[in-house]
Amino acid sequence: MSTFYATAEDAAEAFYEAIARADLDALMEVWADDEDIVCIHPTGLRVEGHNAIRESWRAIFANNPLFSMHIRGKVRWESATISVHSVVETLYLQDDQAMHGTMQSTHVFIRGPLSWRLLSRHTSAAIHLEDEDIPGQKHTLH
Repeated sequence: MSTFYATAEDAAEAFYEAIARADLDALMEVWADDEDIVCIHPTGLRVEGHNAIRESWRAIFANNPLFSMHIRGKVRWESATISVHSVVETLYLQDDQAMHGTMQSTHVFIRGPLSWRLLSRHTSAAIHLEDEDIPGQKHTLH
């Protein structure tokens, strides 16, 4: 791992930017260097370890056009070595302005000796939430 993430927020930003570019190597760079990493996709599929997570995202990128996620409703808990982010993700495909799904995700980041990394991602399909359903939240388009 050569990329340095000074904060868990930096790692989260890199994760979403890699998704928007369908950049599998950049996406995997965000994950912790630990075989106990876990990714639970919105379908309910639980994937463990680097190789399995890489292959699951390879299939996602191969079978879908480029997409981005609008993040809102962010709640974050952080200590010196762990950061948990709960967000609402709205999926957009390429340049299409129509929403293509809403998901709720929880990310667990750990602070290693050199950098923050993603340890776990758990995403579930969600009911459609309008911006006004989440008062007082910052809205960021990744």
